[in-house]
Amino acid sequence: MDVRVAWDGAVTTDTETDVFEAHRPVLLGVAYRMLGRVADAEDIVQEAWLRWSGADRGEVREPRAYLVRVTTRLAIDRLRQVKARNEAYVGPWLPEPYVTDFGDTVPDTAERAVLADSVSLAVLVVLESLSPLERAVFVLREAFGYPYADIAVMLDRGEPAVRQLAARARKHVDERRPRYEVDPGRRRDLTERFLAAAAEGDLEGLLELLAPDVRLVADSGGKSRAPLRILDTADKVGRFLIGAAQKGVPDPSFRFIELNGGPAIVALSAGTPDSVFQLDIYEGRIQAVYIMRNPDKLVSLAGE
Repeated sequence: MDVRVAWDGAVTTDTETDVFEAHRPVLLGVAYRMLGRVADAEDIVQEAWLRWSGADRGEVREPRAYLVRVTTRLAIDRLRQVKARNEAYVGPWLPEPYVTDFGDTVPDTAERAVLADSVSLAVLVVLESLSPLERAVFVLREAFGYPYADIAVMLDRGEPAVRQLAARARKHVDERRPRYEVDPGRRRDLTERFLAAAAEGDLEGLLELLAPDVRLVADSGGKSRAPLRILDTADKVGRFLIGAAQKGVPDPSFRFIELNGGPAIVALSAGTPDSVFQLDIYEGRIQAVYIMRNPDKLVSLAGE
């Protein structure tokens, strides 16, 4: 067995590293759904690696279960810290954009739909209102399908308590989860029409796409120009979008990318991500417009 120095300086074996890397996507998925920030999720996975590299292998019978348990507990601790940070946030808060291209790793359509829904902006925003334990149970059960007995072990709770947490979290999410179109083709088509109408200053065409009670949520963290309150009604949202498009940015360009399980628009200024737009669409109309302009949340998109 070869021995080498890992990227964090720890001495590990190829087998230990390979096992961890095989589970890294799942660990990152759990941490991101818990925290809503790519940077925080990556930090948690790095901490999980340190725990893994120093673990007594004789005590680890199931590496995946061990790693998910460690990641979940670390994410709960971090979530309690960042909730205070989010309460002091300037303007509306949205999760950091997360590139989701499942490729051939998730071939089943139903499974892809579940994973996409569990990482959607609409669901992640609702999850922000759950307690850390409720959020952990919801993510592990609804997104990754873990049995209640396994979740109970991971969280060091009794199974009846875990079932109660799951029921409470599911009820809360179901009551507040916005309805939206899940068909990727229809979402992509309306997203393209939305971009064309806004870029061309076509207010009438844009109003035809917007639901009467559409909401616009913009996250800038106070670091870029954006509304500090949620806008509602088609007229207010439409006029804001047309006005923003007319002001423009230097050397603008646009590209489509899959973020948080659905199509999104990345607006670039001189090749650098400036804004991200994503839409909630239901019955052929845009129900919500999400705009992310906090430059700290766009760093991970620079190389996409």
